[in-house]
Amino acid sequence: MLRFLNQCSRGRGAWLLMALTAFALEMVALWFQHVMLLKPCVLCIYERCALFGIMGAGLVGAIAPATPLRFGAIAIWLYSAGKGLELAWQHTMMQLHPSPFMTCDFAASFPSWLPLDKWLPQVFVASGDCSVRQWEFLSLEMPQWLVGIFAAYLAVALLVLLAQFFKPKKRDLFGR
Repeated sequence: MLRFLNQCSRGRGAWLLMALTAFALEMVALWFQHVMLLKPCVLCIYERCALFGIMGAGLVGAIAPATPLRFGAIAIWLYSAGKGLELAWQHTMMQLHPSPFMTCDFAASFPSWLPLDKWLPQVFVASGDCSVRQWEFLSLEMPQWLVGIFAAYLAVALLVLLAQFFKPKKRDLFGR
C-alpha cells in the first residue's frame, strides 16, 4: 500500500483529487452560508482557511509531483489538516460543553498582510456564535463532521509522508 501511495504522490491525479475534494467542501460551506442562511462563526472561518490550505497543498503538489516540490505540498497538507483538526475539535467542545467562560472572538483576526475578511467578505467574515448549533446530519453537528474530515485528511497525509520512504514499484511491459 505504501508503494502505491508513493506512486500516486508522484502523479498529478491524486493531488488534483485532493484539491477537488477540498474545493467541494468549500462550496458546501458557502451553500450553507448563502443559500441555507447559516451564520458562520470565527472558528468556522478558520476551519475554512484550513480547507483552503489543503486545497492549496493539492494544487502545489499537482504543479510538479515528481520533484521535491511534493514534499512542500505534503508539509502544507499536514499543517493544514492538523490545524483544521485542532480547530474542529475546539469548536466541537464549545458546542458540546457550552460555557460563558469559553467563547470565540467576534471577528476573525487575519494578519495585516493578508486581510482575507477585507478582500473576500462573502467568504471570510464571521457573523455567528461558535456555541450555537445550527445544523445537524445523522445526529452529528457540523464541527463533528469536520473532525472526521480533517482526521481523514491528516491520516492520509501521514501515510503519504511515510510512503515517501518506499521506492515506487517499477512496472514492466505487462504491468507486473
